[in-house]
Amino acid sequence: MKLIIQIPCYNEAGTLEIALNALPKSIPGIDTIEYLIINDGSRDNTVEVARNWGVHHIVSFPCNKGLARGFMAGLDACLRLGADIIVNTDADNQYCADDIEKLIRPILDGLAEFVIGARPIDETAHFSPLKKKLQHFGSFVVRKASKTDIPDAPSGFRAMSREAALHMNVINEYTYTLETIVQAGRNRMGITSVPIRTNAELRPSRLFKSMAAYVKRSMLTILRAFMMYRPLICFTVVGAIPFLIGLGIGIRYLVFLFSDGGSGHVQSLILACTLIILGFITFVIGLLADTVAANRKILEDVQYHVRKLEYDQKQKEDNH
Repeated sequence: MKLIIQIPCYNEAGTLEIALNALPKSIPGIDTIEYLIINDGSRDNTVEVARNWGVHHIVSFPCNKGLARGFMAGLDACLRLGADIIVNTDADNQYCADDIEKLIRPILDGLAEFVIGARPIDETAHFSPLKKKLQHFGSFVVRKASKTDIPDAPSGFRAMSREAALHMNVINEYTYTLETIVQAGRNRMGITSVPIRTNAELRPSRLFKSMAAYVKRSMLTILRAFMMYRPLICFTVVGAIPFLIGLGIGIRYLVFLFSDGGSGHVQSLILACTLIILGFITFVIGLLADTVAANRKILEDVQYHVRKLEYDQKQKEDNH
């Protein structure tokens, strides 16, 4: 059983060695542990620090491509290297590395394919009261969109089996945390969470410039993921609003029509027809989007089999 711990890095020379020193060297049930760094266009000596420490694998981008692309590049490299379990953690030592054993235990026991580390958000000192509330609210929205019970959706401390990693496909370029949970939930993947500990803050988060930007981008990511995986429901709800308003105005017009001939209420009739047509068109768009979603599922299945063949063949070649 081979475990690869991947760490996305962007100018992390100051904290990377601290995070690496804390990583486990052995875990019961794991035969081999390797470490992989995703250098996302760092302009400092992050790569030099990783090499001097003895990191087994380094994936480098010539320029910064964002957290989501770095995460997917790490998964691709780990799969090519024959990982049976992949753990993702941060280079700022935010998560307690001793909890990696707890994180992968549900996978080793065959109870889950995808495990999220749930931070003690309310007890985290460097989280402001506003951030704590937004973290809880964001996780609530993700739970509803994904039909899972994950309490800490933004957590980047996560483990997945080889099979789960083969199915992963992140579209947005902002962050992988929310979309992967929605994807896993909608694809009925075995997903669970375990409580984990966090360390003192070594540096401020660089993922977003302000709380408003974080909320905006997170909501857009969740909405986009929900539209991708449940488009018919999404467009039906959106289309129902103008349709029902138009229907109400139309009934009002009929009341006036039968009471006084409807004189002076033609505008209401025009508005009602416009809103009903708008709602119906939105519903039709939902039907078309649902067809596209069905085709995407077929493409994802094809992508999974292509990946599996490619990575398994690469592993066989490396073994020989």
